[in-house]
Amino acid sequence: MPRFLVEVPHEPESMTCARIVRAFLSSGNHFLTHAEWGCMDGVHSGWIVMDVDNREQALSILPAAVRGQARVVALNNFTIEQMDRVLADHDR
Repeated sequence: MPRFLVEVPHEPESMTCARIVRAFLSSGNHFLTHAEWGCMDGVHSGWIVMDVDNREQALSILPAAVRGQARVVALNNFTIEQMDRVLADHDR
């Protein structure tokens, strides 16, 4: 199944942080209740890694109020063999 990193930035005001985090925690959705937050370190964003079918499904899990600012990134892994092929093709 595809894996996506979802980043949800928000304004740095403490009330904004509290409202967004509360909305995530009260949703009951497993993904949202396990979001990671950078607010205490001055980075006002939340991050979630989701195993879902597509980026639209990832967005649909988020509260409607934050979907517009969310960034969804498809994640992948690389192997040494793949990178060796890329480098070999580049050296030709």
